[in-house]
Amino acid sequence: MIFDLSKTNSIANVFIAEIRDEQIQKDAMRFRINMERIGAYFAFEISKTLIFRETETQTPLGIAKTVQLAERPVLATIARAGIPMHKGMLDIFDRADCAFVGAYRKSHKSGHFEIAIEYISSPDLTDRIVIMVDPMLATGMSMVLCCKELMGRYKIKELHIVSAIASSEGVRHVRANLPKAKLWIGAIDEEMTSKSYIVPGLGDAGDLAYGTKI
Repeated sequence: MIFDLSKTNSIANVFIAEIRDEQIQKDAMRFRINMERIGAYFAFEISKTLIFRETETQTPLGIAKTVQLAERPVLATIARAGIPMHKGMLDIFDRADCAFVGAYRKSHKSGHFEIAIEYISSPDLTDRIVIMVDPMLATGMSMVLCCKELMGRYKIKELHIVSAIASSEGVRHVRANLPKAKLWIGAIDEEMTSKSYIVPGLGDAGDLAYGTKI
C-alpha cells in the first residue's frame, strides 16, 4: 500500500512545496517547522488506519461517548535528518514510545558507498505497530537496512514508512524488500544524481535543518 500525498490536494502540499523552495530553505527554522507539519499531517492520516475503542469520558456536565487508540504506535526515525518529522508525529501521537537509529553512508574512493548502522536505541518492538520516519527515500538502502535490523531483533506486527520526498527507485527497492510495509510519501520524483540525491528533490534535509556537516 502506498499513500502518495501529491495525488490529493491539501494544505500539506504547500508544506512540501516550501521545503523544496531554495529561498525558503534559507530559513532553517521554517524548514524544520514545515518538516514537523508534514510529520503531523502523516500522523493524522496513519491514525485513520489504526484501531480505536469506544469509551466514556466524564465532563463537568455528564458522560460523553468518546474513543481512544486501542494501541499506541512506536515512532522510529533515522537520525539526524528525520528528527523534525519525528517531532511532528510525536506531537500527535503524544504518548508513543520512540526508537532511534543512527545510520550513515560509508563512502569509498571509488564513489561507491554502503550504509552503516552505528547506533540503535529502542523499546521492545515485539508485536508493536512501528512507524519509521525519514524525510528522504533516495535509494531506499538506508530504510531497508534499518527496518530489517529492527525486524531481525523484534517481531514487529505492522510497519509504516513515512518520507516527505522519495525517488521512484527508492520506492521500488522498499516494496521489493519490505513488501508488507505501508508507505506514506509526500511526493515521488523520478530522477537521482550519480551521488544518489533525488532530483528535483530538495537537497540534504539534515543540512537544511541543522547546518552543513563536514
